[in-house]
Amino acid sequence: MASVDVDVRKVSILGKESIHCGFHLVPYIVKTVTATLPSSTYVLITDTHVGSLHLPAFQTEFSRAQTNSRFLSYVVSPGETSKSRECKAEIEDFLLLNKCTRDTVILALGGGVIGDLVGFVAATFMRGVRFVQIPTTLLAMVDSSVGGKTAIDTPHGKNLIGAFWQPEYIFIDAAFLETLPAREFSNGMAEVIKTAAIWNEKEFAALESRAAEIFAAIQTPSTNFAGRTESTRSAAQELLLSVIAGSIGVKAHIVTIDERETGLRNLVNFGHTIGHAIEAVLTPAMLHGECVAVGMVLEAEVARSLGILSQVAVGRLTRVLKAYNLPVSLSDPRIASLPAARGLSVTKLLDIMRIDKKNSGAQKKIVLLSRIGATYEQKATVVDDAVIAKTLSDAVKIVPGTPSKSPIRMATPGSKSISNRALLLAALGSGTCRLRNLLHSDDTQVMMNALVELKGATFDWEDGGETLVVSGGGGALSVPKDNKEIYLGNAGTAARFLTTVCTLVGAANVEQRTIITGNARMKQRPIGPLVEALRANGSTIDYIESQGCLPLSIAPAGLKGSHIRLAASVSSQYVSSILLCAPYATESVTLELTGGQVISQPYIDMTIAMMKTFGVVVERLTDSETGQPLDVYRIPKGTYTNPAVYNIESDASSATYPLAIAAITGTTCTIENIGYGSLQGDARFAKEVLEPMGCEVVQTETETTVTGPPVGQLRAIGLVDMEPMTDAFLTASVLAAVATRPPKDGRVLKDGSKPTTTRIIGIANQRVKECNRIKAMIDELAKLGVETSELDDGLEVYGKPLAELKEGASVHCYDDHRVAMAFSVLGSVVKDTIIEEKRCVEKTWPNWWDDLLNKIGLDVEGVELSSVQGLASASRLVEDSSRASVILIGMRGSGKTFIGELAANALGWQFIDADVVFEKKHPIGVRQFVQQNGWPAFREEETAILQELLAQHGEGHVISLGGGIVETPAARDLLKAYTKKGPVVHIVREIDEVITYLGEETARPAYGEPVIDVFKRREPWFAECCSHEFVNYTGVLNSIEASVEDDSKLAPSVLSVRDEVFRFFQHITGLQPNLAPNLTNGRRSYFLCLTYPDITLALPHIEKMTAGVDAVEVRVDLLRSSKDYDKLGPYIPPTAYVTEQIAALRHKTTLPLIFTVRTASQGGQFPDHAEKEAFELFVTAIRLGVEYIDVEISWSEKNIRNLIAGKGHSQIIASWHDWSGNMRWDSKALDEKYGVAREYGDIVKIVGKANRLEDNFALHNFVLRQRATSDAKPIIAINMGVEGQMSRILNSTFSPVTHNLLPTKAAPGQLTFAQIQTALHLLGQLPAKKFYLFGTPIAHSMSPTLHNTAFEVLGLPHKYELFETETVGDEIRAAIAAPNFGGASVTIPFKRDIIPLLDRLSPDAEAIGAVNTVIPVLTADGAVQLVGENTDWRGITHSIRRSLPPSVLKPEAALIIGAGGTSRAAIYALWKLGIETIYLFNRTASSAHALVNAFPDVNIKFIAALGAWPDNGPAPTVIVSTVPASATSLDSSNSDAILLTKSLFSAPTGGVVIDMAYKPAETPLLVLARNTGAQWRRVKGVEVLLEQGYHQLHLWTGRQAPKTIVAERVWTAYSS
Repeated sequence: MASVDVDVRKVSILGKESIHCGFHLVPYIVKTVTATLPSSTYVLITDTHVGSLHLPAFQTEFSRAQTNSRFLSYVVSPGETSKSRECKAEIEDFLLLNKCTRDTVILALGGGVIGDLVGFVAATFMRGVRFVQIPTTLLAMVDSSVGGKTAIDTPHGKNLIGAFWQPEYIFIDAAFLETLPAREFSNGMAEVIKTAAIWNEKEFAALESRAAEIFAAIQTPSTNFAGRTESTRSAAQELLLSVIAGSIGVKAHIVTIDERETGLRNLVNFGHTIGHAIEAVLTPAMLHGECVAVGMVLEAEVARSLGILSQVAVGRLTRVLKAYNLPVSLSDPRIASLPAARGLSVTKLLDIMRIDKKNSGAQKKIVLLSRIGATYEQKATVVDDAVIAKTLSDAVKIVPGTPSKSPIRMATPGSKSISNRALLLAALGSGTCRLRNLLHSDDTQVMMNALVELKGATFDWEDGGETLVVSGGGGALSVPKDNKEIYLGNAGTAARFLTTVCTLVGAANVEQRTIITGNARMKQRPIGPLVEALRANGSTIDYIESQGCLPLSIAPAGLKGSHIRLAASVSSQYVSSILLCAPYATESVTLELTGGQVISQPYIDMTIAMMKTFGVVVERLTDSETGQPLDVYRIPKGTYTNPAVYNIESDASSATYPLAIAAITGTTCTIENIGYGSLQGDARFAKEVLEPMGCEVVQTETETTVTGPPVGQLRAIGLVDMEPMTDAFLTASVLAAVATRPPKDGRVLKDGSKPTTTRIIGIANQRVKECNRIKAMIDELAKLGVETSELDDGLEVYGKPLAELKEGASVHCYDDHRVAMAFSVLGSVVKDTIIEEKRCVEKTWPNWWDDLLNKIGLDVEGVELSSVQGLASASRLVEDSSRASVILIGMRGSGKTFIGELAANALGWQFIDADVVFEKKHPIGVRQFVQQNGWPAFREEETAILQELLAQHGEGHVISLGGGIVETPAARDLLKAYTKKGPVVHIVREIDEVITYLGEETARPAYGEPVIDVFKRREPWFAECCSHEFVNYTGVLNSIEASVEDDSKLAPSVLSVRDEVFRFFQHITGLQPNLAPNLTNGRRSYFLCLTYPDITLALPHIEKMTAGVDAVEVRVDLLRSSKDYDKLGPYIPPTAYVTEQIAALRHKTTLPLIFTVRTASQGGQFPDHAEKEAFELFVTAIRLGVEYIDVEISWSEKNIRNLIAGKGHSQIIASWHDWSGNMRWDSKALDEKYGVAREYGDIVKIVGKANRLEDNFALHNFVLRQRATSDAKPIIAINMGVEGQMSRILNSTFSPVTHNLLPTKAAPGQLTFAQIQTALHLLGQLPAKKFYLFGTPIAHSMSPTLHNTAFEVLGLPHKYELFETETVGDEIRAAIAAPNFGGASVTIPFKRDIIPLLDRLSPDAEAIGAVNTVIPVLTADGAVQLVGENTDWRGITHSIRRSLPPSVLKPEAALIIGAGGTSRAAIYALWKLGIETIYLFNRTASSAHALVNAFPDVNIKFIAALGAWPDNGPAPTVIVSTVPASATSLDSSNSDAILLTKSLFSAPTGGVVIDMAYKPAETPLLVLARNTGAQWRRVKGVEVLLEQGYHQLHLWTGRQAPKTIVAERVWTAYSS
């Protein structure tokens, strides 16, 4: 082998210089290995990805080596799935097959997976062979390859089986990193940062300052093997090598001292305790280093909470991780957008952390930093679960009590306002300035990052991060590299200051632009007045999205200067922005403020004072006659001169919180560095707010001390103008909430207000802060029972005694630090007050919750908000929105009121019609209002009412809006913004029906243009503003219903519109998502694959075809509109046609739908490359409330993730189909596909093709293996083809089935539901069961016909028999104890006698006090429990809901005739339907009164005579008779029977009448109803029997009954 000059840097470990670092080392590696590790066989093991890049080079070098040894290579699949027992065995079999012996040397070429796996093989093969680590990723170079840890994963966790086995060499070839993706490089940098953080502050500081250079080192590929020798090595390469070698050196040193991880070596696990738990949930979507990065920050926060680590250190760690593009929190979009992120509950993470090698039994251990470069102990430290949980939790609560640290003495973090101004002044200045007490927060970090992007300054840290050294750029600024956007989050100060700063930027290319942007809230906050002033001065600034808000595109043309006019009535930050930049304008600036009262003058004064410190004196002009200061400022041209040191005052706004805690708890608090000499207006809070409230206040120039009165003795303030300290109004508001003593003399309000009133004014600007703070305080104080009133420029708060405040309130913080900290003050005295979004305090006081404990002395507990774990609903944010009100929009006449009232009934909410609200406010009515004031005035008032409704009724309401609400941009913006919180539903109806309705309606003014034109104009606006659509095809329904003369047999044909309204609205709100219940372990579920090109052709047969199944799949790719029937090949159905098809199907079944768009390459008819169109259809499905959406994982990741983020309560089936027949169920490639599908989907679907019977066994083993994992998801695994039919039989989750009424099968090998049940029985998977009817006499019962017909049609092997006995005795006991007992119906007289034989009753049966169904339920330990249920009430309920005429939206009153056992079920059914008044008639009054007493919570009124309703109450619209038909009569001469007269049916709307008697079919009551009029729907007793029987069947088998066939046979048997 020819000699190659190589310079390597060697690192010693365990006494040997076995770690060799350099560039382009392949020849050197082969030479060193063959020379020093002689062997008969060298085996290189790598993965397919690394092998394609680097294996040929090793093959070439080994072929050149002068040796007789063999060189073998083995390639595995890439990824974590290869780190398994199976893959280890495959490698061992390869070694044995190739007759490898104990002298074999194994080379591990790859990342951490390869190193861990191959190292474990080497440790165990032939009881241990030599091996060499050749890591190819930065993570493996600095971490997993060093130290001899080897391992594989198991379903129970990572790295749980392995060994310590040291490699002979570790070769670090940094040239490999040139082919490493940037994300993988960042992944490795997490470990480099970790090592520096625990061991070497100097290295850490280098990482902080040289991030750009280190990135550049891997982004510039070397040529001609540059770097192999020191003479050819660039400075960037030298830097990279030193970083890697330095990190390795630390770990090597630690390993040398503690090889087996008994103490010191634990230190390298900093970030890993929590990081590994996060990784266990998020793998493979998030990389190891990314999870450890988040883990490091969280573990640093644990140390901070224990008082061990400073916030400065936490801030430095966070910043350096961000600099290397690593996530630092679980809210990072890269994490939050993942479906698996829903599993990141505190409970789950703590549970995973229990299995950690560092732990001592149940005690968890974490490596705690004490400062950057050092740890608290030379080992991991035991930390209580409560401390970890508090750090991980989304929310906190303060334990009320007296602060134990009183008298408190503390300093608050540096002022945010001063910090941001000082940063900008020092950056624009010339020279070096050391900033001390700088606020370490999100806001200041954003400002620093932006100034670095603009190349305006450089920053370095001294004194362990306590001092920031700013090297000013003297005003020289540049457009960010590669036109990178400057992202400002929700940092309003930075956004306003930087808008003017960016006009100062210079550029070589005039076409360049600086883009500044922010998060969603920042994009709503106003910046228009500042932009308009700069535009008027000649700057070129464009709005990219909304007018008046970020993002902005700013031309680098310089600031002209001269005379600038600025409207300053919204924010003083606009003024400060121009003031700070004015010295760098082309001409000296005269700044004139316009628009009336200037907001927050103290902040303007602060800016001017600080500019003076930096060498620029601003002159404020005065009126020559009065001498009063004018709002005009002169700023000379110049350059700031940086002072050597600038000390930043503590934040006066933040100081209000500990001072307020002293005030509210009656204790003492002193705040250092804030006194009357402060630059900040909020320093006046103690004297001007707390002192009038009864506190003792002592203020010096530099300190403020407050002592509160005894608890509960705070005074109201009366009037207080907080314009000089607007940010402090939130603190004042929470104190005012408990201020019950009257104001001091001279402060009492003279207008008759309550004596406990605090009226805060001068704070209008607080509506445009991080949130509308005034509204936020009003809403959140209301949760504690505090009353308030909103004013034009403030609010009133009415004090309430502490004891009367509501405990347990959950305060939403709107991502606003001030809201969170203000309510923590109230939390110190009100028990169990939960502060949500605890991390929003990071904006100004990141360690506030820790300081509450450590400096103030109040305990703080973590609270897990389980309700926010789910992903967002359609177009909605991640938050619990199940109570968010539903907004209905749509054309007038679309049915919004009808649907809205039904929806409110379904949800148990209140209905509000905006038109009614309008007419209450303007009694002249809409038509007259428009005639008098015009349409624009009406639209303006309509929008104002919308704002009021959203503010006052944001939860628990269904709100119907006028059809024209979308006509104005303002209203559209309100609606679009609301979709982030709750559903906006567009009610869609055929335009022809709308036109017909509008032609008859007279209450509203005419449009003045054709309705069709109005519809066409509004249609895109409706679509733009809504999150969902409800299709109200009332005309179709009415035509169907009108054609049915006898609706008594309607059950199997047309669903009531009520059923679809209930399903849709309960699903989209999440109150009761319409998901298949059989998707749980131990149950089997099925879906019918509809293959009709036009689903309406299938509607007459839907009920028959869906018998037994749990869902219906709509193959959207197979749909063809009538005009396109003849089109062959791939096809995209129009969205409108798909919507129509879904709507039609919804009116025939309430089963969940599966929305499938199968592409041509995966066996469907949709074009493979029409991705945009496919996702438009998926979004349509979400908007229509479709329950399941089948998404192929071959689509682009971005589109899939966007769909997931907006899926609401719909679920994703992530699918992969392989038609080739080449897919192996035991392959690593399939494991990867499964991993991707598991990440994306709520359900995983993988379909292959069977070539032989054994392929089904491989599939079965694959499913068992995946189900064994801790985070397993439901999986559909199918083999296509005849050979694959066994897989369809054994698959337990959503098996696709066909039906003989379908035109074609959806896939080859599909079976019917009945065929699968028969096969399962033959395979012993579905044993035959016996079902019985207990009672006497029962010879003529229809139940055997009902259930045996269902069993037969469904292919179930069961048998239903009559079991007639005189009593509930030993015979029944034996029957229900038999192993083949499947269930029983119970009829008279045993409905109560059976109860002692049962283990428990359902809540329904318990409430009714009778059982008609017995269900054997298998418990977790394998025992059988007998459960008593009552389905009679469900039969009654369903019959009523299905049969109520549209004229009866919600029945007010109902009548029950009879007081027997069935009457109990009837009362319960009517109560569950929400009917307010139930009349009860029975000839024996004592029986009726006993029944009334049995239901004390139900409003039952006994009536002595039929037809007379007590207290002039409403006539019943539901009538249920529970007496025998012979007990009633229409003949007045029959004194032995109850006389029925037409007065029963006096309700003008009609209603529904049910006669529970089976014989005769036409009872006197039903005959009377028929003769009364068509508006009364009639239900026969047999129908109720059928309905309750269908439900019984479902309880026993989990299957939907084949209603049509069952009903036909029962009616036939009944008639005969």
